[in-house]
Amino acid sequence: MKKIVISTGGGDAPGLNAVIFAVVHACYKRGWEVYGSRDGYGGFLDLDDMVRLTPKDVAEIYSQGGTILGSTNKGNPFSLPVENLAGEIQVVDISDKIMRNFSRMGFHCHIAIGGDGSLEIAHRFAEKGMQVIGVPKTIDNDLEETERTFGFDTAVSTATEALDKLHSTAKSHNRVMVVEVMGRDSGWIALYSGISGGADVILIPEIPFDMDEVCAKINDNELHGKHYSIVVVAEGAVTQDGAAFNKGTGELGRQEVVLGGVGEYVASEIRKRTDKDTRSLVLGHLQRGGSPTTFDRLLALRFGAAAVRMVEEGIFDHMVALVNSKMVPVPITSAIRNRKKVSLDSDKMQTAEDIGICFGHSSGSWRFS
Repeated sequence: MKKIVISTGGGDAPGLNAVIFAVVHACYKRGWEVYGSRDGYGGFLDLDDMVRLTPKDVAEIYSQGGTILGSTNKGNPFSLPVENLAGEIQVVDISDKIMRNFSRMGFHCHIAIGGDGSLEIAHRFAEKGMQVIGVPKTIDNDLEETERTFGFDTAVSTATEALDKLHSTAKSHNRVMVVEVMGRDSGWIALYSGISGGADVILIPEIPFDMDEVCAKINDNELHGKHYSIVVVAEGAVTQDGAAFNKGTGELGRQEVVLGGVGEYVASEIRKRTDKDTRSLVLGHLQRGGSPTTFDRLLALRFGAAAVRMVEEGIFDHMVALVNSKMVPVPITSAIRNRKKVSLDSDKMQTAEDIGICFGHSSGSWRFS
């Protein structure tokens, strides 16, 4: 009998519970045991946080948002900030302890569900001898080697619904509404929701924006009798001179950048340059919540079942990927090598330009930026 352990790391995403559901049912069909590690690697450090999962425990969770195991993006076992008795912050490596506990608990394989950060940690454990399989999870859809990640479709649906509702209030008051959506390095959510939600301007990290061009589009709307505008901005969008926007660094002295503020900046500049009544809205974590869409639910179930088949076939240090509508294993190293960017010569970008959407550049010039 094989013993499998599941963990969910990084930010939550709709569909996590569906993956867990599929893994548990697929394992029990094969006569294997399944355990869940709470809050990332918490179960490897405290037995109270390692829970047995049976089909009864996961009944009907496939339709629920979030994760029943909890998640964290602050628990890198290879570089964990801890506060000592003197109140000082120290960075420690507890990966060896986790490896020892993995062996002592008798686990055959670890199915790690997460984005690029979580999968990088999983790969480092694979290098230390842990048998690992990755499942791609990120609402940003920015993992290489897979056509889609679960959570993305739900996030886009949430953002599009918000844009639909903002049209009526923007039109009623002749306002410009600036909506900031998630997308640290890639503009997939902004692009998909912006096109589907009738945006006039879409600003993404792949195309540094010029506020003169943004305001020119809004003024052009006025000339053509449209007295309101919708602007969608990815949180990682940068100005033409490379200026990025963030709210500072993380907790416990961690050095990662916490993004935020570009939406308010864009709104402020539009207000000053056009004298239009302009408001900004940050969707933030609203995009992570709620039940997964049918697409995400099915995709997550397929990922979970495929991960168990990979366990059966002995394919480790690989991630399940959606390629040409099929589930295939790809090396984790390939999946995390680079962030998947929006292709500027794609049909979606050309569609957006054809229907009059501005990307913060003069028409067509972004193709060569």
